[in-house]
Amino acid sequence: MVESPEVLTKRKSSPSGIFDWIYSDIAIDLGTANTLIYRKGQGIVLNEPSIVALNAQNQAVAVGHEARLMHEKTHKDIRTVRPLRDGVIADFEVAELMIRGMIKKVKMKWYSTTRKMVVCVPSGITEVEKRAVRDSAEHAGAKEVYLVDEPMAAAIGIGLDVHEPVGNMIVDIGGGTTEIAVIALSGIVYSQSVRLGGDELNDDIINYFRRNHNLLIGERTAEQVKCMIGSAAPLDEEIEITTKGRDLVNGVPRIRTVSSVEVREAISESVNTIIESVTKSLEQTPPELSADLLDRGIMLTGGGALLKNLDKLISETTDLPVHIAEDPLTAVVRGTGAILENIDYYRAVIS
Repeated sequence: MVESPEVLTKRKSSPSGIFDWIYSDIAIDLGTANTLIYRKGQGIVLNEPSIVALNAQNQAVAVGHEARLMHEKTHKDIRTVRPLRDGVIADFEVAELMIRGMIKKVKMKWYSTTRKMVVCVPSGITEVEKRAVRDSAEHAGAKEVYLVDEPMAAAIGIGLDVHEPVGNMIVDIGGGTTEIAVIALSGIVYSQSVRLGGDELNDDIINYFRRNHNLLIGERTAEQVKCMIGSAAPLDEEIEITTKGRDLVNGVPRIRTVSSVEVREAISESVNTIIESVTKSLEQTPPELSADLLDRGIMLTGGGALLKNLDKLISETTDLPVHIAEDPLTAVVRGTGAILENIDYYRAVIS
């Protein structure tokens, strides 16, 4: 029987002491694009961009939404840094500042402290990269740190019973990585971590505008274009929008009209890489689990799952049913939160 995270969170862990009230156990989806925090007993309490604004002394002046508003608009005394790249920590010190800042935003009381922290990580990261995540969490104040693979957290977050001897394929498309995994019996049978995600699609759009329109646009504008008219396969009705940027010929601001056909062309190579990775994963799946996938299909999670017609294109390529998870952006943190609420029940999936 499949139990939803909402049902699982009601099965509380037994109290571990009379001082539990001073502790604030949290689960973190430390993503390249966004960081989400789940607090035990309360659910998702924070969803903000993974970015920090630093002053000349390398002190954090803003974290999350406030820092995002400053991105690409700073002067010489302030710079914005995204400490995660390709799903892993690229700047250890800034990542620690970001985690501290995020936790500070959700602290219930000034005297509360973080005892347990569950952090999800890409399935393909190295032991050194895992150590960096663990150290950052510990330096940010956590007494106990548990790591869980993103595809496993996503599967739990969408309500799958990962303990069953049944195959489930999860494709989690985040900002920096695409995680593809076949899960059964509380373990990952096969996984592939492709260091390509929403950020790469943004870069594709920026480069396309530069080459074809002589227009330089920023990362935020590229993100807006992708979300508004980006698609993996032809739309029933193609869309056009106007975009502002700097003309590379004469250096002045300009407006250009771009269509969904052009954006699809711009991101097609990256989208095809993701689909090829899904096909490769299916080829490596044991036959009995492949039979399960015929019935259960492929589950899409992460922000990339919202790319228009991506599910349709994957389904046409693989001849398998493809389902987009409900609220795919929060699937991983919901699963990580379910693990936090039931550490003993999910002991087999954490490290």
